[in-house]
Amino acid sequence: MVASRIAFVSQRYATSVTPHSSPIDPAEAEALKCLEQGTAKLEEGNVQAAKELYRRSVDIKRNASSLFNLGVTHYHLKEYDDAIKAWKESIGLQPSSPDAHTNLASAYIISPNPQPDLALHHLEVAASLCPEDPEILFNYAAVLEATGNLEQALEKYQLSKKYGVERAAVHIRNVGAKILAKQVKEAEKSGNPKTKH
Repeated sequence: MVASRIAFVSQRYATSVTPHSSPIDPAEAEALKCLEQGTAKLEEGNVQAAKELYRRSVDIKRNASSLFNLGVTHYHLKEYDDAIKAWKESIGLQPSSPDAHTNLASAYIISPNPQPDLALHHLEVAASLCPEDPEILFNYAAVLEATGNLEQALEKYQLSKKYGVERAAVHIRNVGAKILAKQVKEAEKSGNPKTKH
């Protein structure tokens, strides 16, 4: 299953509001307070209390940060459809968030109705936003491997290892072996026992 290889949902919580924030706006100040309290609860491990605070923050003033964190709580509670909805809305407000794209991809993979094509799309976006992020590259490689895109998976695993994910080395060997086995099988089908090495 792909989900076992995908890194857990980003542990980076959004704590700021929009770039146009104004401390004078009482609704925005209350939404920020709920956001910060929710993050404290999440860090304590009280996911349900965090969800309620993030929901309140979203209800007071919708912003990408509150929606992102609301998605994190839904994900932890295995409410994947709600997590997907929150992260999609967060991305709508802040499309340049690699964490939101990565988390959304993870939810698409482990939801009861996996959608690897959508996961790949969001991992591609996340990788384009942070081309040297080793965890994004590793997750991208895992989904590519699971969907049979072995050559691309190998490339992403190699980049992931280059940027610091040591466990990628095992996957590089495994995908390399899968590619070789595929080449042997194709050569046998075509009647040519020789393969390129």
